[in-house]
Amino acid sequence: MKRDILKIDEDLCNGCGLCVPNCHEGALQVIDGKVRLVSELMCDGLGACIGHCPEGAITIENREAEPYNETKVMDQMVSKGKNTIIAHSHSAPGGCPGSRERVIERPEQTNSSTVTSDQPSELKQWPVQMHLLNPNAPYLRDADLLLAADCVAFSMGNFHSRHLKGRSLAIACPKLDQGIDVYVEKLTAMIDIARVNTITVMMMEVPCCGGLLQMVKAALEKASRKVPVKQMIVGIAGNVLKEEWV
Repeated sequence: MKRDILKIDEDLCNGCGLCVPNCHEGALQVIDGKVRLVSELMCDGLGACIGHCPEGAITIENREAEPYNETKVMDQMVSKGKNTIIAHSHSAPGGCPGSRERVIERPEQTNSSTVTSDQPSELKQWPVQMHLLNPNAPYLRDADLLLAADCVAFSMGNFHSRHLKGRSLAIACPKLDQGIDVYVEKLTAMIDIARVNTITVMMMEVPCCGGLLQMVKAALEKASRKVPVKQMIVGIAGNVLKEEWV
């Protein structure tokens, strides 16, 4: 199958290895003075390591490659010992921060009205998952589009009232969803055909969520129109860590 996967320019790579601990799937190693992609099936193609290469030697290319498979990743790590498996599954930088277990402590609610009152839904369409969305749907025409990672709404108590209100919604997970290239084509159609006004990309703070913004940027490169794009980074505890137009 064709999918996004890392490409390393060996002429630019100086073997510093800064990218290695920032590949949360363990797909990179320094071998003979150069960083190598040691397993295609371990590379999720999201490029969390790219920003850590001071030489610009790492890029993403779309080519024939074995599908990313988390189960196979873990199978390969078994031979490396228990500590490697634990690090991959639960900790950063040795494992994927998006899978790291944590407990979120919150102050107890004391206002009974806050606890018992129902908050109205601001969802104005169905479906919402990117694979199911029709770019020609009437609710997307001239709309302000909110592209949110699957986990965002579960993390934010005010997602509906503060962020979804007045917007059309699309949800996706760049790490687990298949067919990201289809998402790019749909976003391109939303820009050119549905003529969306703005796109707000809401991502969790974990590196794999950055794939959402990469999808939008890829769609903008293919589209004939340009639309304003805002990125919002949401913390695990539901707070907005960063908000800016890009």
